[in-house]
Amino acid sequence: MKPLIKIVSLLIVFLLFYSDAALSQACTTLGQTPTTAFPVCGTTAFQQSTVPVCTTNNLFVPGCSGTGNAAYANKNPFFYKFTCYVSGTLGFTITPAGSDEDYDWQLYDVTGHNPNDLFTDHTIIVTGNWAGSYGATGASASGVNFIQCASAPGGGAPTFAAMPNLIQGHEYILMISHFSDTQSGYSLSFGGGTGVITDPAIPHMQNAKADCDGKSITLKLNKKVICASLTSTGSEFSISPAITTVTSATTVACSSGFDFDELTITLASALPNGNYQLVINKGSDGNSLLDNCGNGIPTEQVSFQYNAPQPIFADSIGRRGCAPDSVRIYFPKKINCNSIAADGSDFTVTGPTPVSVVGAGGNCINGKTDYVVVKFAAPIYTQGNYLLTLKAGSDGDILIDECGQQTPLQGLAFTTVDTVSALFQYNTAFGCQRDTLTFLHDGVHNVNTWRWIFNKAAPITTQKHTIILPAATTNTIKLFVSNGTCSDSTSATIVLDNEVKASFTMVDTLCPEDKLEVVNTSKGQIDSWRWNFDVLGSSNLKDPPPFTLPFNNNRQLYLTIKLVAYNNTLGCTDSSRRILTILNNCFIAVPSAFTPNNDGLNDYLWPNNAIKADDLDFKVFNRWGQLIFHSKDWRRKWDGRINGALQPTGVYVWMLTYTNRDSKQKVFQKGTVTLIR
Repeated sequence: MKPLIKIVSLLIVFLLFYSDAALSQACTTLGQTPTTAFPVCGTTAFQQSTVPVCTTNNLFVPGCSGTGNAAYANKNPFFYKFTCYVSGTLGFTITPAGSDEDYDWQLYDVTGHNPNDLFTDHTIIVTGNWAGSYGATGASASGVNFIQCASAPGGGAPTFAAMPNLIQGHEYILMISHFSDTQSGYSLSFGGGTGVITDPAIPHMQNAKADCDGKSITLKLNKKVICASLTSTGSEFSISPAITTVTSATTVACSSGFDFDELTITLASALPNGNYQLVINKGSDGNSLLDNCGNGIPTEQVSFQYNAPQPIFADSIGRRGCAPDSVRIYFPKKINCNSIAADGSDFTVTGPTPVSVVGAGGNCINGKTDYVVVKFAAPIYTQGNYLLTLKAGSDGDILIDECGQQTPLQGLAFTTVDTVSALFQYNTAFGCQRDTLTFLHDGVHNVNTWRWIFNKAAPITTQKHTIILPAATTNTIKLFVSNGTCSDSTSATIVLDNEVKASFTMVDTLCPEDKLEVVNTSKGQIDSWRWNFDVLGSSNLKDPPPFTLPFNNNRQLYLTIKLVAYNNTLGCTDSSRRILTILNNCFIAVPSAFTPNNDGLNDYLWPNNAIKADDLDFKVFNRWGQLIFHSKDWRRKWDGRINGALQPTGVYVWMLTYTNRDSKQKVFQKGTVTLIR
């Protein structure tokens, strides 16, 4: 069943009421929050004898939340965390201790997330099961491939989901929710899947560091081990040479969790200066430190050195990027954050350009930082050698390390590089059809990397490049440059329009004594034109005015109109020509007979010379009144056929309507035509 309500049937509904106080009842037991989740070893079975009552957050359940009468929450939960070491499926079983207990669960992929994100980020939910059916639940090969929503206990809803696929390297949290308030427990076991959630790494001591006073040692492990395997007296550890003994071993992680990877070992007396070994063996509990799968750290030792605290000098300044507005200073020991003047007055910077320090700080954890970031008022854009000087700040102190030692006055040199610009130059050698373009980057500020992209061609990596492009194109040029630290990029559009392309438009048919109008549509860089109107004359104008055609003595003429365009500077020309038909007359008439015998003479029927007939409609009917030809284009002619079939010799009726273009009068004509074969 689900908090707050579970459906039994359409007639009976069990309602579980929570007061506002109950919904916010804090979960204080370790393991009952995502951040204190139990660490899981895939070979371990968990036995939870009791489940404390608590509820803190509503939960989103894909496909269920917002539907029906059920609400969902982390009611009486326990959380389990694990990592996938080999991709595959995950199988597990939750078995209630009582026969009438309802357990639900939901799995989350928390890789790269704060564990508490599972309450708010719906995208990290992997799968789950919220069936109200009593008995075992979990993920198995026979489970359903969806999240079962809230249901009545006797409804027979499936309690097992299909085994989810785990991804190698991803981290997961399994939440188990106990709907019943009996505090009766359960067992949890993993198995049946192909994924591996057992960490194959064996735990080891990684490094040890003596603290400032030599009375304690901080030990770092290569992986987490369980808190229960550490004895409070530190009986697992000893010092070699044995000039002192271990009195205790503690870790802050165990106050809010079940495992740790760092601990503090306290000694009976302070160490003198020297080189030592920290040795681990089995402790008074019969084991060394154990990981979540019960693997112990083998008998081994790790070297460390102790020297009485001395004032420290900064190690180095971190790598500077392009136009740095800050630098990061590293020290051999941690620095007390309260000794860093927030206004940056502990530092000054001198160099080829003025630099003002306006702030300083660190990555403070427990009041200490591994490095100090010195912030500038503005980025440094100029290449040069600069000196960062450490001094007493506005708080009266120089930086103080974790051992209470003041850092000496000191200077640290650092260098910067110039910013770069990707702006480039180019020159063009124009041609008639192709242009030659040479591109060059100046390379200033130590640029040593170039990456040109011309349109969509493969990149060019030289400082200079020559390319041939069509003389009538639009081209995109991109350049990326870098000097190893600073980079820049730019993009330019280069339009080439010098190719001479002669073209013009005109009507292809005219009536005698009409005006011929030509429209020059030429493109490119053109400085002169030559029109040739056949026998009618010529012109050097770009756009000659319309002129009246001469009378043609009732003869149909065919003239060639030609335009030649020139670019005299480049020596380029282009020409275009079109045929003009001058009709013998523009009297619109339909012949009284035609002979469609393919002899080239009078083979078609159409309204002759209807060039000035607007809205023309021409129809031909046979003697039975059947429409056998219809056209609205005077140039479309009837060939004496219907659907390819020859029509017989005989008389046919035609009808013609149009509007005279000059007079705007509507005209209707009809007549007969004889088809002769």
